Amino acid sequence: MPHESSEAGMQLHWHRRDLRADDNRALAAAAEDGPVCPVFVFDDAVLDHASPPRVAFMLDALLSLRTWYWERGGDLLLARGDPREVLPAIADALDAERVVWNKDYSGLARERDAAVRRALDDADVERASYHDAIIHEPGSITTNEGDHYSVYTYFWKKWRDRAKDDPFPAPDADALASPEPDDLPDVTLPSLPTLDDLGFEEPEASIPEAGPEPARDRLADFCEGDIYRYEERRDYPADECTSRLSADLKWGTIGVREVYDATDDAKAFADGEAEIESVEEFQSQLAWREFYAHVLNFNPEVVSENFKDYEHEIEWRSDPEALQAWKDGETGYPIVDAGMRQLREEGYVHNRVRMLVAAFLTKDLLVDWREGYDWFREKLVDHDTANDNGGWQWAASTGTDAQPYFRIFNPMTQGERYDPDAEYVKRYVPELRDADPEQIHDWPELADAERERIAPDYPAPIVDHAERRELAIETFEAARGDD
Repeated sequence: MPHESSEAGMQLHWHRRDLRADDNRALAAAAEDGPVCPVFVFDDAVLDHASPPRVAFMLDALLSLRTWYWERGGDLLLARGDPREVLPAIADALDAERVVWNKDYSGLARERDAAVRRALDDADVERASYHDAIIHEPGSITTNEGDHYSVYTYFWKKWRDRAKDDPFPAPDADALASPEPDDLPDVTLPSLPTLDDLGFEEPEASIPEAGPEPARDRLADFCEGDIYRYEERRDYPADECTSRLSADLKWGTIGVREVYDATDDAKAFADGEAEIESVEEFQSQLAWREFYAHVLNFNPEVVSENFKDYEHEIEWRSDPEALQAWKDGETGYPIVDAGMRQLREEGYVHNRVRMLVAAFLTKDLLVDWREGYDWFREKLVDHDTANDNGGWQWAASTGTDAQPYFRIFNPMTQGERYDPDAEYVKRYVPELRDADPEQIHDWPELADAERERIAPDYPAPIVDHAERRELAIETFEAARGDD
């Protein structure tokens, strides 16, 4: 249990995945107990798992956050090193009585936080950690037996009906501390490092603007319009009828309680039952995010292991050429390739298409889901361990509440259904911009001569979907031990 501070004194708030001042539970608690000095630590052990798109977004968000503190007479201290050493050193230099932070739920994060708690105890510095990143803390929504849910529907019903906290206020200017540079230990940095300083190249993708104000703009735009047609149009990638808040929620540039409050306000202004249901459908996506966070909290091994047990090992295929074609968006299945090229260009993929590209890799190519998870972790701006792992294991039929192994997406019919005019495909696959939508949807079934005539620079399909569907079912039935 965290120590309790006995009287007002300097507080350190350790920012991690909460790069904002508003609706920040730990920061608000620190500001109540004394002047607060915020700190961000560039931890090489964490950076080992990072990638250029995410680090670029993070640095932009940190600049925005530091500017917020500057404008109010405070500062965001920056340091690089092991937090077990950095935080006690800063606390000692500033005579801080307590360090606070918001919890994370992956196994690695919890091991790191436990080590930091021990280091602070050894340094006789009080500490406290707070639940903040999701609305309902792991362990607060359980079955009647007290277990975490492994079926989303039941989780959603309780999540939906459970009371939600209000957003937490940002600290007032007079609650912020701004230490003199001479008072700071050598572990602190004089300025925000660059990507190169941290050992990363410039990202291939265009990175969205980061920070609370861009996040609020995205939220406001969504709640003023697309949220009311979200249920009907969210699966159509050309419509872009999504909030685009995934990176903001991953990095905490906006608080989840603030997001939920905005959706509740939107529901109050909904015109009719259909619009109310559409808002609730978006809220259910917030619940999905939390469902996977709860699963990860109680099953940290799912990052590298199947959640679902099969009697035998799944016989994944080793096919480096097919894997590379998938990564490059060169499979000859247009909507799959459009999604993989969107990933490279934007560090983002539309949610329906994420499911399609994941299903194609794990079922049509029979490549281990961990290969796809690792590639998404490398390329996504919004990579979130719980969400990405949950999504990949859902598509691979190895996860909690997963897609049944025998329900295999047909990429041709999926493209025809959700991108009927091939707008999304043509946006990301320029080789097909002069093709008719019907030709695009039928591409894998066209004769070689017809494909050569229509789009000579776009590849033929690398596998036959019908054949691979049968092979995938056989593979999973063998793993199940079916006769």
